Amino acid sequence: MTDSLPTLPTLAILGAGNMTGAVLDGLLASDALTELPVRVTTRSQASADRFDDDRIVATAVETDAEASRNAVRGAGIVLLGVKPHMIADLLDEVGDAIAPGTVVISVAAGITIAAMEAKLAEGVRVVRAMPNTPAAIGIGATGIAAGTAADDEAMGFARAIFEAVGIVAEVDEAQIADVAAVSGSGPAYVFYLIEQMIAAAIRIGMPEDQAHEFVVQTFRGAIGLVHANPDVEPSELRRRVTSPKGTTERAIQVLEAADLGVTFEQAMRSNVRRSEELAAGS
Repeated sequence: MTDSLPTLPTLAILGAGNMTGAVLDGLLASDALTELPVRVTTRSQASADRFDDDRIVATAVETDAEASRNAVRGAGIVLLGVKPHMIADLLDEVGDAIAPGTVVISVAAGITIAAMEAKLAEGVRVVRAMPNTPAAIGIGATGIAAGTAADDEAMGFARAIFEAVGIVAEVDEAQIADVAAVSGSGPAYVFYLIEQMIAAAIRIGMPEDQAHEFVVQTFRGAIGLVHANPDVEPSELRRRVTSPKGTTERAIQVLEAADLGVTFEQAMRSNVRRSEELAAGS
């Protein structure tokens, strides 16, 4: 994260899903937002009612058909947080209310910059972003890619939003699917490993509450060691735990026999293919 953030213009968030909700939580916990309140639109009134913060004005499409159009009018940044299959219809609805010069940021997997620019006025500055949910606690990882009209200021705004909640890298649009496969979906892979380790610990005889506590703490500790030793490869950290002919070595042999490296590669390639399918409209 950066200590010096540019002043962000008024922000409108269309669709407060898991990802944009995480980003909003992180932004509100930072000093990045100066033009308040943030305008948020949701599908249902019940979802809008959950926002109990005077820094947010939330409206629901369910009870106000003009909610999204009203939110984008005069906004300097519009963050698109609806499901990928809903992006086209949303831009058809609000596109003519978004003024040239506005920065439109999408976090939707598989929706190309060209597809969005085709539904917006010339001069709207489009940025594709792929954050992840740890943004909610300030340790997200986000790739951002510039659209045709996205200048240094637009990318600076996008960088400021996501640097307020983690690390950011500018990438070519072609790399966004890779970012999605690695860090965008990555927390789910880690949660799945934690889930499976807890279940295995219970099956070998550890009490459920203890299994949860020890597995979670083990992940925290291992990640902490990686973070605290940036010049040491994870493979070397693993070797330091793995004594020859010891218990860890025996367990690692089982994991290696399962070919987890190939499994992870297959999972990530499948993720990329799905992004490509979304981009093709399937």
